[in-house]
Amino acid sequence: MRPTPRKAFAASVFTVAVLAGVSLPATPAAATPHAAPSAAACTPAQVVTNGGFESGTSPWSQSSTSVITNRTGQTAHGGTTFAWLDGVGSTHTDTLSQSVTIPSGCSSATLTFWLHIDTAETTSSTAYDKLTAKIGTTTLATYSNLNKNTGYAQKSFDVSAFAGQTVNVAFTGTEDSSLQTSFVVDDVALDTSGDTTPPADSTRTPAAPSYTVSLSSNTSGTVWTGHESATFTNASSTALSEVYLRLWDNYHGTCSSLPIAVSNVTGGTAGALSVDCTALKIDLSTPLTQGQTATIGFDLGITVPSGADRFGYDGAFSFIGNALPVLAVKDAAGWHLDPYTNNGESFYSLAADFKVTLDHPSTLLVPATGASVDTPGSSGRTITTATASKVRDFAWAAGPFTKISGTSTAGTPINVYSVTGISSANAQSMLTTAKTAVDAHASRFGAYPYGELDAVIDNNFWFGGMEYPGFVLDLVSTTALTHEIGHQWWYGIVGDDEYNSPWLDEAFTDYATDLALSKTGTSCWNSVSWASTAEKITNSMAYWDTHSSRYSTVVYGYGKCALHDLRRVLGDTAMAKLLKDYATSHWYGVSTTAEFKAAAQAATTTDLTSFWTQHRIDG
Repeated sequence: MRPTPRKAFAASVFTVAVLAGVSLPATPAAATPHAAPSAAACTPAQVVTNGGFESGTSPWSQSSTSVITNRTGQTAHGGTTFAWLDGVGSTHTDTLSQSVTIPSGCSSATLTFWLHIDTAETTSSTAYDKLTAKIGTTTLATYSNLNKNTGYAQKSFDVSAFAGQTVNVAFTGTEDSSLQTSFVVDDVALDTSGDTTPPADSTRTPAAPSYTVSLSSNTSGTVWTGHESATFTNASSTALSEVYLRLWDNYHGTCSSLPIAVSNVTGGTAGALSVDCTALKIDLSTPLTQGQTATIGFDLGITVPSGADRFGYDGAFSFIGNALPVLAVKDAAGWHLDPYTNNGESFYSLAADFKVTLDHPSTLLVPATGASVDTPGSSGRTITTATASKVRDFAWAAGPFTKISGTSTAGTPINVYSVTGISSANAQSMLTTAKTAVDAHASRFGAYPYGELDAVIDNNFWFGGMEYPGFVLDLVSTTALTHEIGHQWWYGIVGDDEYNSPWLDEAFTDYATDLALSKTGTSCWNSVSWASTAEKITNSMAYWDTHSSRYSTVVYGYGKCALHDLRRVLGDTAMAKLLKDYATSHWYGVSTTAEFKAAAQAATTTDLTSFWTQHRIDG
């Protein structure tokens, strides 16, 4: 979201503080002493040295001086150097290994590497030439000429069982007597994180949610009634005896007059509403063990309140965001039942599939998340069926919009829906902006996966803009629309806990917006002033709701400037690779601050400890 009163600041308000140049104001010393860290605490780290082979051959051991190379015939995944095993075309063996120590205080350890295989073998059935990847004496995988591929593919292995051990990471390539096969390895990493004794199972559950919804509206599109069901799996080793539904939009009403009403629950027993009636506990009919699946169902009523809001109606136009009940997330911290915030977002959900059928008067256009198909309903009505895969939420609007459409250069269909009073010139401008923005973000972070993209434009929105998967609400603003479309990646595709880590979507999206608009952040830190020692880029919405005037300045402004500074430390190419690889590795997953810091550290030989401290990035 981009609240207008606090976020429409010009880029010129700030001046960049490059790590090696102008420094940020120092963080005042804390008055209280720091507790000594526990011996079992885990500091996330990347333990492979010179995994990209750009710093010579040390500490790798190789069978010949030609394994780590930059010679012609193959190319690196990143940089200029790579490890080329075999490719001789006669009986041959190459080896490559490095001894690593996996810290004992870490519960999670993941070995990754990028692999390209090309071959002159023509068989589609016989593995003549082979590459074996091992850790210690354990074989992780064996590849062969049958696995030839165009370009590189990343391989990933959970090696957490080796915590506390010093072991060899090793690759062995063997060729038979004829027809070469080249095994090309690059960007080897072994990332560690997590404590050995977490307070609870850290697996996020309920997993793989799938929602089926059927609703019918009144004549104005302000009241919707029908049914919703949710199917999900318990991914945790701990039995799941209950789930929680988040009824977020009950924030916009009262507990005695609920905008979101759930009744006639099946598959479980509804408990009492909590968290200002935005959370509904449902005790499951039968507890789920790990891997088991269940379905709950319920009747649903939605009453849209007056107001040009992300859930509200403005004249004849209704905006229906966060109205569908979605499953809360349980992880090592327990159930995430945070309160609604109007200052930013509270929404933390796992990627899910939605099939939503909306029966409405034909006089209303209904843009929605996902790909929509309209079919005739009963007299004077239309049924809009919207399907969406791997999205974290579902939103729609209803009204007599003016619609224009186009397709981005890369092929994404764009629809702009305007309320009364938006000129055709402004609508066309927003269509042009959307086309440019979706392609710019896709080129940096990965192809846009949601099919079409709908933008609903109303200059009465008090909040500026709001993002949903494949669907955004916005003012007529190039910067704001580019920002909301950036959220399709940062929170939509790469998820995060928006209440506890808002910087992971807002700062990253504002940084992406700068890049899309060719802004380099050269004037980021001009007026920097921390309000207190407690103010940090990584603070939660609990903090920002009590310091609301500082939220945009710090999370959006200082947050994106910190990422510009990180780019200057890493270099433009390395930063671009970091973010694209990070998006790829967290695609449809959930990002945490600790994971991003570990990935950034793995991308450079510069110790970033002081960088995180200086920029007040904790976690």
